[in-house]
Amino acid sequence: MAHTAAPGTERARVRPKDDQPVRIGVTGIGIMGSNHARVLSQLPGAELVAVADPDQEQAQRVANFLGCQAVGDHRALLDLGLDAVVVAAPTHLHHPIALDVIAAGCSVLVEKPVASTVAEGREIVAAAREKGVTLMVGHVERFNPAVRAVKEAIRDENLLSIAITRVGPFPPRMSNVGVVIDLAVHDIDLIRWFTGSDILEVQPQTSAAIAEREDIALLQFRTTSGVLAHINTNWLTPFKARTVHVATRKKYVIGDLLTRQVTEHFDYRPDGSYSTRHLPVAYAEPLRAELENFLSAVRTGRAPEVTGEEGVSSLEIAISCLPGSAPAKTAPSETAPAETAAEKRRALG
Repeated sequence: MAHTAAPGTERARVRPKDDQPVRIGVTGIGIMGSNHARVLSQLPGAELVAVADPDQEQAQRVANFLGCQAVGDHRALLDLGLDAVVVAAPTHLHHPIALDVIAAGCSVLVEKPVASTVAEGREIVAAAREKGVTLMVGHVERFNPAVRAVKEAIRDENLLSIAITRVGPFPPRMSNVGVVIDLAVHDIDLIRWFTGSDILEVQPQTSAAIAEREDIALLQFRTTSGVLAHINTNWLTPFKARTVHVATRKKYVIGDLLTRQVTEHFDYRPDGSYSTRHLPVAYAEPLRAELENFLSAVRTGRAPEVTGEEGVSSLEIAISCLPGSAPAKTAPSETAPAETAAEKRRALG
């Protein structure tokens, strides 16, 4: 059943003019939402109008620091006549909030994952398309300068394999999802982005060692382009590590996403020697780059770098990796009429 917008919030979609800032609000002022608000308050092309959170004390604290209004929920945000909203609320609220925002004629950036189920994600995508508003999914890792340097290094290369490690200590804030939805979904998105193809086969191995949900995941994939990929992620490592290794026919590229160092090994010789060089990595805050891309899409109507469709596809693969879900055997279809077992399995309990 389609979600109905709050009475009085629907309005025609009008994109802001080039000489006007994008009037924007943030709903969900936890760690990520607070960071969104901080960056938006500093961007010249944005006017941070208000932040919203049921925790009024937290919302007011952030609003006072950033010089904007504080309201209780996203409906109060929409009453302020915004152009766009960032949804950083808990995942199970993404679907109803995003549909309200879209129905009001506002563009929306939804933090990853886009929704709790694939069906909900597809409904958000369909609503945004019908209303003609911008929908972006917050896969911020794509905007990490080291990731972009890796992407540039493998451009036009014949890719063979990708191995990604994303490990660290257990986060106290995390209680309703495991490592697949919290961490691995980033790397599922990167694999699809690096290869420019969908994931065809999934072979997941997961375990709940100390947590209620999976806190270890070893995930193997094959893409439609034939690339083999592997994700190693857990909440059991006492330190954070974020690395990407990409093998091609002619080179081997290693990226450290925390130190933002990218190294390329190439020019293999019969005697076993090879050449190595460190690639230049730009200095940029990934969240700022993501939000700049979103604001540009809102202004121009062009597709954002991470579309709603891409967010749903990555979510579908992630859900298929969860314990009790059937592994995906074919590339995801955005127009499949019926839910698969993977779709029925929610990302959240």
